Amino acid sequence: MSEKQPLLQVKDLKQYFKVNSGYTVRAVDGVSFDIYPGETYGLVGESGSGKSTIGRSIIRLYEPTAGQILFDGKDISGRLDKKATQALRTQMQMIFQDPMACLNPRKKVGEIIGEGLDIHHLYSSHAERKEKIDRILAKVGLAPEHADRYPHQFSGGQRQRVGIARALIMDPKLIIADECISALDVSIQAQVVNLMKDIQQETGTAYLFIAHDLSMVKYISDRIGVLHLGHLLETGTTEEIFSNPVHPYTRSLLSAIPSPNPRVEKTRVAESYDYASSGLDYHAGTLHTLEGTHQVLGTDADIARWLTK
Repeated sequence: MSEKQPLLQVKDLKQYFKVNSGYTVRAVDGVSFDIYPGETYGLVGESGSGKSTIGRSIIRLYEPTAGQILFDGKDISGRLDKKATQALRTQMQMIFQDPMACLNPRKKVGEIIGEGLDIHHLYSSHAERKEKIDRILAKVGLAPEHADRYPHQFSGGQRQRVGIARALIMDPKLIIADECISALDVSIQAQVVNLMKDIQQETGTAYLFIAHDLSMVKYISDRIGVLHLGHLLETGTTEEIFSNPVHPYTRSLLSAIPSPNPRVEKTRVAESYDYASSGLDYHAGTLHTLEGTHQVLGTDADIARWLTK
């Protein structure tokens, strides 16, 4: 993985929101990570930790307060010219959390999926446009006749497939999936995640998979980053994070995962973690590399103490 050049590099990203003259929300505070071509990077953390804000800052729905974002070797964190904006809007796509809220209820599904093609003029005839829409509908498990229906005529899982089709039709290099399965039933979640894995194997698309369902993140991700209060506390391969969690917040998250074995579940003890009483200062710590790609945020004393536990 390290021999490849990263597709996306996020360096010390900060995203602040000024509420009033005396108060500013530090939603994301100095986050850094890389995503390589064809891999899935899972970003996990509790609600309000800054996961969705990172995704929206990367795709430039928000103007980053500070830091640098490099996409395919180009700096996209500053002011973008027309050519850079065109490349960003075609090569990076987003799947939103609520499949109903992000689809225009007044437009048919074919119009919604083909909107990107229309804006960027990516077809030479109406026949080619229809062929592209039909092909992408088939890829996500829908039929060509579904193009003539409205979003309210679909189930939640089908609407999420429409959202995936809208992202895929642009043939992007990176898809940001912002909790795209959290509003779906468990059985439908599995279908959507398996669909995303199949598409990734076929197209080589990279994913930034934002979620708080750790079992699903474990299933789909190659590497994982753990976020809390806008800080990236721990990052590494899926195996490193799940088999050897170091940061106490990561351990508390993993200890909360229920076990399907009733005997194990009966004796499971969830670890508690409270930042206010933990004695930790996220701003004073730095990311320490333990082994491979495994990195943990903390001071030298913190790391030494955690590794002896």
